[in-house]
Amino acid sequence: MTQLPYAIDAETPLSKAELDVLRAQYEKEGDMVGVQTKFNYAWGLVKSDTRTDQHLGVMLLSEIFRTSPERRRECLYYLALGNFKLGNYANARKYNDLLLDNEPANLQATNLRALIDDKVAKEGLMGVAIVSGIAVAAGVIGGVLLRNLGRKR
Repeated sequence: MTQLPYAIDAETPLSKAELDVLRAQYEKEGDMVGVQTKFNYAWGLVKSDTRTDQHLGVMLLSEIFRTSPERRRECLYYLALGNFKLGNYANARKYNDLLLDNEPANLQATNLRALIDDKVAKEGLMGVAIVSGIAVAAGVIGGVLLRNLGRKR
């Protein structure tokens, strides 16, 4: 995925056993789950290669971000990372920029910004190519239709 050393979290999931330990602790605490346990589980989920895990991780981090103002700073990077991995680049950039506003020298966030910008640029170029291809196809079809209408007269 990347060659950026400080963005290593973007590509290193926990093992199944490690994630199972975090899940078991989270489930054991049930309705009285502590913020740190929820954060640890969400962190493991965001690092996962599984999209459903990543989505759940982002949801848990969003809950922590909303309900525990004192924990917002530590949620920002993983909210940015989770949204990046899910392809929600606007949200990823929003959370990452919030972190960089407070910590401009944060190398993880700086490297994640580069990954986000690179992905947006690549997908933007792909989008332009698709739209251009559709426009060319529409032009060809329109030309053929007009030519056929001209022959019928």
